[in-house]
Amino acid sequence: MTDAPNGADRPGGTDTTGPDTTGPDATGPDTKGPGTPGTDPADQGKAAELACPACGAVVFAEEIFCEECGHRLADGPPAPSAGREGAEAAGRAGATVRQESAPSARRTAAGPCPGCGGTAIGADGYCETCGLRQPAERDHVEIELAAGSGGNGARPVVAAGASDRGRRYSRNEDALALAAHPTGVAAVVSDGVGSSQRPDEASRAAADTGVAELVARLDAGEDAEDATRHAALRAAAAVAALATSPSDAPSCTYVSAVTRGPAVTVGWVGDSRAYWLSAEAPAGPGEEGAPGPAPDEADAAEVSTGDMAELGPSRRLTEDDSWAAFMVGTGSMTEAEAEAHPNAHVITAWLGADAGQVEPHVATFRPGGPGTLLVCSDGLWNYYPAAADLAALLAGDPGGDDPGGAEAEGADPRGGAAPGPAADPLGAARALVRRALEAGGRDNITVAVIPVPSPGGSAGRVHESIPESTEQPR
Repeated sequence: MTDAPNGADRPGGTDTTGPDTTGPDATGPDTKGPGTPGTDPADQGKAAELACPACGAVVFAEEIFCEECGHRLADGPPAPSAGREGAEAAGRAGATVRQESAPSARRTAAGPCPGCGGTAIGADGYCETCGLRQPAERDHVEIELAAGSGGNGARPVVAAGASDRGRRYSRNEDALALAAHPTGVAAVVSDGVGSSQRPDEASRAAADTGVAELVARLDAGEDAEDATRHAALRAAAAVAALATSPSDAPSCTYVSAVTRGPAVTVGWVGDSRAYWLSAEAPAGPGEEGAPGPAPDEADAAEVSTGDMAELGPSRRLTEDDSWAAFMVGTGSMTEAEAEAHPNAHVITAWLGADAGQVEPHVATFRPGGPGTLLVCSDGLWNYYPAAADLAALLAGDPGGDDPGGAEAEGADPRGGAAPGPAADPLGAARALVRRALEAGGRDNITVAVIPVPSPGGSAGRVHESIPESTEQPR
């Protein structure tokens, strides 16, 4: 979920200011309406948060039932039972979407409740017998894109992605799509605006439409920048078509990345980002030092939209459409001042019926050496905004394991460094998601990892991994 545009541009704008960015968890939650944790400075000063006695999820004083597990909060801890004890494990196993050939694949039949075995599941996703929240198809999603061919049947993975609902919200409003075209890979990440209606539908429509349009145009031989621009506009039209009235206008951000020959092309609207993470070069100017944002660092210096600019050190490739970026760009505030403001992450451009004229940003770059093209939502970059920090996570992460803690296929069982994005794109995606969860996981988290150069020729097939879900006891 991303922060809503300001009140001048969005209905109900009084609740759309972003989180306080001055606290230890400044990367906190996006606005979801009244009572959202982190939107009120007083909320940031709470010594402790209320928790559900059954599952440990964060709850609020006015709530009667836990939004996570359905437990009645006034009842205290539930009595131990075999059914309830097995519910969590069953829920974790069922919360990962197995995507076969299309990012929009859906599970057509839901199984019985993992808590009580009941089959009466309400439209809101809760068991009508025991009240347990059922695993949702988008709680945790992973995709691997395999190469077209390989020796002795081996098919190297040329790209991978992961999306997780995080620890705070009850559903995942991010969406991810990956596809191959004749000379490379296309990826789209979209983040639903939390204060709009049906943001999960908006992000899904944007991701699916955007990647399909990208591949169709690239297959037809269209220039990568033109294809990127037209795909973003087609995605905008698809999201706008979801609106049923001016007050029911689903909206989302959008970012795409395309590899084609020696170049990479990115396009974006909103504050979802693309990064170049070099496998060789040191960090660019202003990115050295300990992990975390440098208050006096000028983010704009990281970004270049020059025609076919060469990529050397790790850097960010996109410039946020946000209040903070606007204030810094106009010279009204320093970056530190803008990022400390409650409106810092309020977006100034988005996809949706109420977005006005959509003008996608497009830029093309030429990598000067091997590296990784990373596309992500703010659920990751809120915690690790600097490209150098993201590159360090991939270079030094000791497990590459999935966010739930299970050892990833291909990880070194002796505890050594992970193989790296080129050898294990899914392991890299899992590692980044896990790091965001460990840092707080206060938002949905979505990443797409594309090694450059590609480990092998691309193919139009998505291969699904079967990892453990990230649903954990709260």
